[in-house]
Amino acid sequence: MPITVIAKIKAKAGSEGEVEGAFKEMIGKVRANEPGTLIYALHRSVQDPTVFVFYEVYQDQAAFDAHGKTEHMKALGAQLGGKLDGRPTVDVLNEVARK
Repeated sequence: MPITVIAKIKAKAGSEGEVEGAFKEMIGKVRANEPGTLIYALHRSVQDPTVFVFYEVYQDQAAFDAHGKTEHMKALGAQLGGKLDGRPTVDVLNEVARK
């Protein structure tokens, strides 16, 4: 069963460009190395340009678990040190219905 994740990350004011760049690099690494990641899409809030939201869909729990353990995910955490305003919020969702 697919796993959907909504991750909301707030950049510190003035760090938005660096954070966005790091996230865009991450998308390429996920596409190249994580075949179980079906969707990994980055969005930016219209109301607050310091807020980024990832919409992610993984083919199953194993793919989601593997994503969190990748070297590129660990590197991203180190790269963003000091550039985020608080901890990300992550909602993990199971699909209930679809039209």
